[in-house]
Amino acid sequence: MTKKWLALVFFISYNLPLSAQTSKVKTSFSYADTVYNPQRAVILGIGVGAAYAISMTGLYHLWYRDYPSSKFHTFNDVAEWQQMDKIGHVGSAYYLSRWSSNLVGWTGANKRKAAFYGTGMGFLYQSTIEVFDGFSSEWGFSLSDVAANTVGSLLFLSQQLAWQEQRIQLKYSFHQTKFANYRPALLGSTFQERLFKDYNGQTYWLSTSISTWLPSTSRFPKWINVAVGYGAEGMIGARTNPTEVNGKAIPTFVRYRQFYLAPDIDLTKIKTRSGLLRTFFNTFGFIKIPSPALELTTRNKIIFKPFYF
Repeated sequence: MTKKWLALVFFISYNLPLSAQTSKVKTSFSYADTVYNPQRAVILGIGVGAAYAISMTGLYHLWYRDYPSSKFHTFNDVAEWQQMDKIGHVGSAYYLSRWSSNLVGWTGANKRKAAFYGTGMGFLYQSTIEVFDGFSSEWGFSLSDVAANTVGSLLFLSQQLAWQEQRIQLKYSFHQTKFANYRPALLGSTFQERLFKDYNGQTYWLSTSISTWLPSTSRFPKWINVAVGYGAEGMIGARTNPTEVNGKAIPTFVRYRQFYLAPDIDLTKIKTRSGLLRTFFNTFGFIKIPSPALELTTRNKIIFKPFYF
């Protein structure tokens, strides 16, 4: 899963100037056009094509080059990491489709076309990585990964077609855990590595604005959300936990799932006249805001966390 998020970081880096914009129309080149603009479409095609080629080349050299190639083969990893990596695939596909749609919308294309083209671009981007996996001896083409990618893309597309907005958003949060200390080579030795590798510290959320579901006359603040989350802990290995690592015995940990209920803030719905803040809110709106949370675990425990991220 780490390489999927690494590719997502590449994509954001190359397309941030456009993907972070709102649909507000101005004469500035940075904002979406009022009508379809063929010149912008050409610029977008060249830019996205270059970003695709550069990011995939970079990903190959950073991730696949040191592993031998093989014939195309499949790999069943659906039982790994308590399915946390699959939820990660859903999240990365959702945001690739969403940000790609924003890029297409910059050309002045209507929301319906932008949604379809954006979803196609996001799914193609993810699928290329799956094909890389299929030709690598270290991994393999995962049908469950493709299924998760499809769910994420359709989560975006279905909402755009039904409501022309994202009423239910996927969000991400992370905290450091003790588990990575026992197997840093796999779960990360630095904060940056653990951010991507340590599934024990990751939580994925479905967050929705309460006002979205109230009558249009309601004055309830649009930026106040409620979120449900999913996480897992006790994982030192993908399927099972080893009893020792590099000859050193490690404690026995119970692997279990966590479900959360918490308030949230939708940064994209906070009104501001600052272009810098607007770009910041749209870029980092996928991060779940730290807050109190109620945790229900598969160990039959209910825990109140006064501050959870």
